[in-house]
Amino acid sequence: MSDIAFVPRTDLRPGVIHFALALGGFAIGTSEFAAMALIPYISPALDISQATASHLISAYALGVVVGAPVLAALGARLPRRMLLIGLMLVYAIAHVASSTAHSYGGMMLWRFVSGLPHGAYFGVAALMAASVVPRGKRSQAVARVMTGLTVATVLGVPFANILGQTVGWRWGYAVVATLAVLTAILIFRFAPEAEDKRDVSPLGELAALGNRQVLLTLLTGAIGFGGFFAVYSYVASNVIEVTQAGEAAVPPVLAVMGVGMVLGTLIMGRIADLWPVKSTFGIMACSVVLMAIYPWATGSMWTLVPVVLLIGMSGALSIPLQSRLMDVAGNAQTMAAAMNHSAFNTANAIGPALAAVAISAGYGFPSSGYVGVGLSLAGIACFAVTVWDASRSARPAL
Repeated sequence: MSDIAFVPRTDLRPGVIHFALALGGFAIGTSEFAAMALIPYISPALDISQATASHLISAYALGVVVGAPVLAALGARLPRRMLLIGLMLVYAIAHVASSTAHSYGGMMLWRFVSGLPHGAYFGVAALMAASVVPRGKRSQAVARVMTGLTVATVLGVPFANILGQTVGWRWGYAVVATLAVLTAILIFRFAPEAEDKRDVSPLGELAALGNRQVLLTLLTGAIGFGGFFAVYSYVASNVIEVTQAGEAAVPPVLAVMGVGMVLGTLIMGRIADLWPVKSTFGIMACSVVLMAIYPWATGSMWTLVPVVLLIGMSGALSIPLQSRLMDVAGNAQTMAAAMNHSAFNTANAIGPALAAVAISAGYGFPSSGYVGVGLSLAGIACFAVTVWDASRSARPAL
């Protein structure tokens, strides 16, 4: 197995490279999460209802799911530096177009195009980040890249919301486009210009889709992370309807959850390097406990805030799973890494949908926590099968 992800370079500046890659994550995170906050301002501008405008979020998510495998296969033979620059420039162009769209159809198209580079960018950025550090620090490198996404939930999203309230929602997308261009410039300036030769073809990358260990790891993320999104999607509703803290309390609570995501990402980066399997089981087990407590915690801000902070920290599940994919993907590194983000966007669809079923059945907004418990337990079971399958394959035939 020869891949740049496993051959660290010593002539580079890892900190600067990780910052450049994390900036791209910040741009993507701001766009993905701020879309929800900008819906009230987009709907009147395009003369559509808020319910209809919410389809723009689905269009972006669909773009992520479609773009990850397609772009990973098409970019198989491209140097990662060139591919990352290209993805960020496409992201910038799509956001400029989104900021100037004047029809619902046009906006839907450009939100779909905006989602296409998302999974491929994070996948390739994770591989590049890991390639410039020793093998034992790969998870920390991946965590630094993902920190850009989590910091966006604390800083980028509120800033985009302020822009929507003041100078207009279109400026939110324009700022993301600017950040994407800046990321492309920094990658061009600091990322490695040459890589070790990789004998990988588009068909070779597609082989990841037939790798049982890759598929089981992706399934773990798609199911196990669904619990996080089940809770996240209805935090605002719980704060307003159950905790009765008022709408003004929603941004601070979401910011606390975002801080938890940042802390969890940084901490998990170190733990996953030491105990990759145990950390994966551990973070999902913690999710089960926290989400079981969550319905009770919604009764008061004093109990809700610390529980939401800890649930936010459990959002770091992507770190050990991304590192595991590097171990099991063989030569199909780009495809597996990119598909990790398709899996988490699948979780973003599964979790809220199942929580909506429970809420519609009359169990109330706090029931999203119990849905999270079920999905986290299912994720643990799936990962147990993954580990068992790997140990069985490693045993010599009798």
